[in-house]
Amino acid sequence: MLKLNVNGESRTLTDLDGDMPLLWVLRDRLQLVGAKYGCGIGQCGACTVLLNGQPIRSCSVSVGQIGDGEIRTIEGLAESPENLHPVQEAWIEEDVAQCGYCQAGQIMTATALLEKNPTPSDADIDAAMAGNLCRCGTYLRIRSAIKRASQNPKTSASAKQEENA
Repeated sequence: MLKLNVNGESRTLTDLDGDMPLLWVLRDRLQLVGAKYGCGIGQCGACTVLLNGQPIRSCSVSVGQIGDGEIRTIEGLAESPENLHPVQEAWIEEDVAQCGYCQAGQIMTATALLEKNPTPSDADIDAAMAGNLCRCGTYLRIRSAIKRASQNPKTSASAKQEENA
C-alpha cells in the first residue's frame, strides 16, 4: 500500500510496484491524464508535474521515491473551470497552444517559476523553460504568457501570501 498527496488529496494505492514511474500512476491508476508521455527519459518536459513546488519529470521518477511529497498536476492547478490559474488564463489570452501536447508540462514549469520568482526577466524565463520542448515552436508566445501571468494580480497576491507564511 502506498499513500500519495495529489492535488491536495490523500490517495491510497494498493497492489503497486514502487518502481513504477509516477507518470503511469497518475495516468493509469488515478486517471489524471494531463501529464503526457513524450520521450520517456525526462528530456522533453511533457510529463512535468510539481513535487513540493518543484517541476519534475514524472516519467523519470518512481512513485516509491515520492514519500510524503505533495504532487500537483495540471488538473489541480485551477480552482474551478470558471476560475483558472493565472498561468492558464495567460496561455489562453496569448493563444499559446497549437497542438497542445506539451502544454500541461509547460504550464506546470511556468507556474513553478512564478511561484519562486513573480517577476522573471526574459533570461529567467528562458532558463526555467529550457527543458520543456515544444514541437510547434510557440516559445515566444510561452514567454509572453508567462510575462502576462506575472502581471496578474492573483499571481502577485499568491506570491505575497507565500512570503508572509
